[in-house]
Amino acid sequence: MIDQSVIAQMVAAIEATGDFKVLRRLTLDDVPSSNTESEDTSIAAVVDVETTGTDPERHKIIELALRRFRFDANGVIVKVDRPHAWLQDPGAPLEKEIATLTGLSDADLAGEAIDEAAATKLLKSAAVVIAHHAAFDRRFVERRLPEASGMAWACSCHEIDWQAAGFAGNGLGWLLAQAGYFFNGSHRAGADVDAVIALLRLKLGRGGTALRELIATASTPGWSVRAVGAHFDVKDRLKSRGYQWHEPTRSWRRDVKDREAEEAWLKANVYAPAFRPRCAVPDIRPITWKERFL
Repeated sequence: MIDQSVIAQMVAAIEATGDFKVLRRLTLDDVPSSNTESEDTSIAAVVDVETTGTDPERHKIIELALRRFRFDANGVIVKVDRPHAWLQDPGAPLEKEIATLTGLSDADLAGEAIDEAAATKLLKSAAVVIAHHAAFDRRFVERRLPEASGMAWACSCHEIDWQAAGFAGNGLGWLLAQAGYFFNGSHRAGADVDAVIALLRLKLGRGGTALRELIATASTPGWSVRAVGAHFDVKDRLKSRGYQWHEPTRSWRRDVKDREAEEAWLKANVYAPAFRPRCAVPDIRPITWKERFL
């Protein structure tokens, strides 16, 4: 076995050339084992789900993973809890695409069930729940675990300005690779949870950790904007602006911090008479991280 100090020297020499970048296996083993539980620290829970499809009204969770961590007022993670993961038998065979995507088989899921009481207790112990695509995960989690509804949620994909921090894109695997890590094995829910925690620990060029930026952004109240009555012909304009189709309300929706700027854009690009809107103005409502991503 090669001595770790020798490996470190080899890696440093390779990266010093500027022609290579060495990826390290994703691990959280180096998180300080602090047992701090003072009033200056808070608990967060990172969650990830694998599902039978994209519609929480019709599809089901087949794997739920979560892991809590404790962080201080500066957004520094001081302790990581053990991982938790449950499989769930959906009651029907998986589609081939889902089996390939998740790496799960019907045999893996047969007879399995999420421990609802345990999962709910863990989630409710946290001050905030974090997911890399919170708009997807939250609706599935709250439908499956209704007693954990109404908590504060944050999205590590869209509520951190990764581009400003020097990253290209915001896909989880690509962010992880740019940070110098690779997954150990398949991209199962538990691995994705650990990947999010690893990214949240990063110190960004603007100062502070990614977690600190996430908490600051997510906890700031904003506005939920629904482009009600928008004509079909402006859908591409809305999509390019960041609006997404929200099936529960049958409208294009976007959450923003700057209401005035968004109203001005909609007035010029959606509600001007030339675009034949069916309504005169959008539906705009105040929103906090307890209502966001629903």
